Amino acid sequence: MAKITIGAVNPVPGSSRNYHTGSWRSMKPIQDPEKCIKCKLCYTFCPDSAIAWTDDGPVWNYDYCKGCGICAHECPTKAIEMVSEEK
Repeated sequence: MAKITIGAVNPVPGSSRNYHTGSWRSMKPIQDPEKCIKCKLCYTFCPDSAIAWTDDGPVWNYDYCKGCGICAHECPTKAIEMVSEEK
């Protein structure tokens, strides 16, 4: 792993793709497609860009989703439920 130098210069820009931060998660979002109105609020507010938008609605990339629950909180129809992560 590259060492961050003084001044916070990252010598390997874009390296976050190499680190699957989803392993930190204890809760994960599960969507009920019947309740989803495709408003894109989950996609818009995800701080980790772990949600991709498709013609069918949101798709989570669980390799990067940390389980923060912001998507579930922002969902106006409560189509997203945070459930315990099973390891």
